[in-house]
Amino acid sequence: MALYSEKVMDHFRHPRNVGVLEDADGVGEAGNAKCGDIMKMYLKIDNDTVSDVRFETFGCGSAIASSSMATELIRGKPLSEVMALTNKAVAEALDGLPDYKMHCSVLAEEAIRAALEDYYSRHPEKRAV
Repeated sequence: MALYSEKVMDHFRHPRNVGVLEDADGVGEAGNAKCGDIMKMYLKIDNDTVSDVRFETFGCGSAIASSSMATELIRGKPLSEVMALTNKAVAEALDGLPDYKMHCSVLAEEAIRAALEDYYSRHPEKRAV
């Protein structure tokens, strides 16, 4: 059995949505002191929907793949669905991660939530009750 799925390898070798959104509406960062991975997410939000998303990740292949897959999962989605995204959903979309790499999918969830919190701090009137 291979250590990583083909989807993990594809998103590691060909990550989607890499880079900075200069005019981001929300920016969030998450890190793991134990492994040293750092993930930053940039969101562009129009009509309560993620219209664009980019990431920068310093970390292992699983962290890069998790970042890439997470951006694919939230692009075009309403904020209510984006807030509900879990690390398990990211890992499942990648056809699984080894147990000792699940923290990478957690970073993706945390970075997205931090970016949403940044957005809501800038636009408190947009926060759903």
